[in-house]
Amino acid sequence: MLPEPDPRLCHALSLDLRGAGYASAALRDAWGTEADDAVARGLRRPAERALANRTDALAVLGRLWALGLAVSRAQAESALPTVGVDGAVALGLARVDGDDLHPEVLVRPQAFADDSGEVEWWIASDLDEAALQGPLPEDHVLGVGGASQTLARLQLTRPARTALDIGTGCGIQALRLRRLVAHVVATDISQRALRFTRLNALVNGVDGIETRHGSLFEPVAGETFDRVASNPPFVITPRVEGVPAYEYRDGGLEGDALVAAVVAGVGAHLSPGGVAQSLGNWEYRADESGLDRVRSWVGDDMDVWVIEREVLDPLAYAELWVRDGGTVPGTPAYARLIDAWLEDFARRGVTGIGFGYVLLRKPLAGGPTLARYERVAGGGEAAFGPHLAACLAAHDRAALLDDDDLSTSVLQVAPDVTEARHHRPGEADPSVIELHQGGGFARRIEVDPALAALVGACDGDLAVGPLIDAIAQLMEVDAAHLRADLLPRVRELLVTGFLAFAD
Repeated sequence: MLPEPDPRLCHALSLDLRGAGYASAALRDAWGTEADDAVARGLRRPAERALANRTDALAVLGRLWALGLAVSRAQAESALPTVGVDGAVALGLARVDGDDLHPEVLVRPQAFADDSGEVEWWIASDLDEAALQGPLPEDHVLGVGGASQTLARLQLTRPARTALDIGTGCGIQALRLRRLVAHVVATDISQRALRFTRLNALVNGVDGIETRHGSLFEPVAGETFDRVASNPPFVITPRVEGVPAYEYRDGGLEGDALVAAVVAGVGAHLSPGGVAQSLGNWEYRADESGLDRVRSWVGDDMDVWVIEREVLDPLAYAELWVRDGGTVPGTPAYARLIDAWLEDFARRGVTGIGFGYVLLRKPLAGGPTLARYERVAGGGEAAFGPHLAACLAAHDRAALLDDDDLSTSVLQVAPDVTEARHHRPGEADPSVIELHQGGGFARRIEVDPALAALVGACDGDLAVGPLIDAIAQLMEVDAAHLRADLLPRVRELLVTGFLAFAD
């Protein structure tokens, strides 16, 4: 059991980590780019070889807590002059065995940048498969994985008063939310996870995070929040004997019922204007698409934007998550688990599993104005949060405008938008015109000559209406008909970030 973290020892540990220069860039420089990529894939030998002959504090701590390897007690004492080996043991981070110090957890640096600046944190979590040299225990507390990084990058950057992190795990979402809000409530069904959250908050000197034990919304019954984030245990896992149920990824419910519970229940815990953002999986069945399933979970009083990034077939999905638990492909155990997954999917008629992002918002007043359910495969995730915030703001402004008002608006094309024209050999006019989005979700859309001309003319000078009239005159078409055709598509370009209001 991870002990309750001692604030004094946590502060001493942070002094030692900072003094050692224990940071992401420093480790990458120490073991090299190729080894760094290997570590991200769970392969530690290249990094281990690079640090083998070094005894400086960075190398010692890198072996101990970044790679999960034993180091000599003498080297650890030198690398941890403030907290000491005894303090690290008291925090539950390591254990002494003879002359060696063995890691009990990982403590890895986590660097990122947001609107408030650059940050370097140290995030403690349980030992991974590489350190354990085998499958994970079911109560494993995951570190900062790909899904948690994705959700963090999706978060809107608007400050607020309160936030809720459902299924906090090691606490990374709570830490990120605390940079935007005054008070964060972080919940989890795992007491071990909550202790990791408290440990990570103390080591990084972050206050204002309150942890509560319980499932989903039980710990916050009757409370509302301005922001809600959730990287829930969304993995669809067979509920049969012999299939491990990992707390960090398996919610204990059948199929996609846990994600449905989050989506359906979060509205009751949002303040007016509050926003909830979460990740999820949803099933495709023979008679129902995954996005239609999500649509059925959303209350009719909520703004909603669902973005599906990919759909996996049942076999690919099963292989992904059986490997994630550390079971080796080609072994009898691997084959048995794959069969369990496929039988579970077949029983419910599942033909595919979607993965994506759900954004829900409680309107400040009146009814909802946003209902988007779409498949978007591309995009650079580093800019998703600011991009979503800008798109929502554009949608909100456009929703207040009728077509006459929109016609009087002055717009400009987003700076990351480019145009591509494809010509058949020997033909003067393009057969295909595409608009490409360099940032955000990297959308590519095909447009006709009239819309291409309008977008090209949106330079922040003239209003939309006069531009459409001029284009109608050049194309020798009826201006009223062209306006009726283009204005709905202008609204779409505003909400997807191709166009923006100029003022």
